Amino acid sequence: MARHLLQRFLLTLPALWLVLTLVFLMIHIVPGDPVEQMLGEGAAPGEITQLRHALGLDQPLLTQYAHYLKQLASGDLGQSFKFQAPVRRIIFDRYPATLSLAFLALVVCAAIAIPAGVLAASRRGQAPDRAVGVFTLFGLAFPNFALGPVLILLFSIELGLLPVSGRGGPAYYVLPAATLGAALAAILTRMVRGSMLEELSSDYVRTARAKGLSMRAVLFRHAFRNALIPIITILGLQFGTLLAGTIVTETIFSWPGIGRLTVQAISARDYPLLQGCILVIAVSYVLVNLLTDMLYAIVDPRVRLS
Repeated sequence: MARHLLQRFLLTLPALWLVLTLVFLMIHIVPGDPVEQMLGEGAAPGEITQLRHALGLDQPLLTQYAHYLKQLASGDLGQSFKFQAPVRRIIFDRYPATLSLAFLALVVCAAIAIPAGVLAASRRGQAPDRAVGVFTLFGLAFPNFALGPVLILLFSIELGLLPVSGRGGPAYYVLPAATLGAALAAILTRMVRGSMLEELSSDYVRTARAKGLSMRAVLFRHAFRNALIPIITILGLQFGTLLAGTIVTETIFSWPGIGRLTVQAISARDYPLLQGCILVIAVSYVLVNLLTDMLYAIVDPRVRLS
């Protein structure tokens, strides 16, 4: 198993390199000068030239790229233009906020989607199934950048039950986690329903029912366990998506995480900070996929044997 996971990780290194290369090229192509933003419009040309030289931005693009890869190989993510601090320290100060929000949103997603998907599959064609279908359609059609402000208006401004923004106690997590989790719950609900319907139509389920097992035992002891492999796949992919998708939600709720930090880096043309944020998000996505592979072996021993 360890050898298999190592091979999978090594295969992802070219993809990580490609992502970093594309980000490096795109942020240098996009119009905007970080030096002018740092010094302001009234800066003297000599000051601009001096700072650009100090930051190494007057060197050819290929030289800057080689220097960046050399720094990266030594574990140095560079110095932030905006915050004048090591990128690694800034990111890992913000990363726990994003990780905790993404994990809680995944819990919200699973808590909604798994019961709803199982209910819809067990009541196929009936009123609960149609109600779940309407919920998933609404969830897919209502993006989180629209859901977030609606939840703020309702629960924070009108009812005054929850804080509007920022990070603090448990109450601060409710609206951002609900915004992130509700949208992805619609996708997972459909996946759970489809997987359960496939298992419920299998021969072993009909045999279990013929032996007199209750519907509850058939659903959760037999069908649901065999349907876990595709469900785990979607959960793993969604957790990686949550880490990247927090950019919009963190901006809406002023959440001090990697997503909001990425937006700030883009606005300030902070090249080292933006590259560091994208790197952390990409590596997190890879690690989540490796963890998903490990869960496969726990849920289904046949995966471990293969």
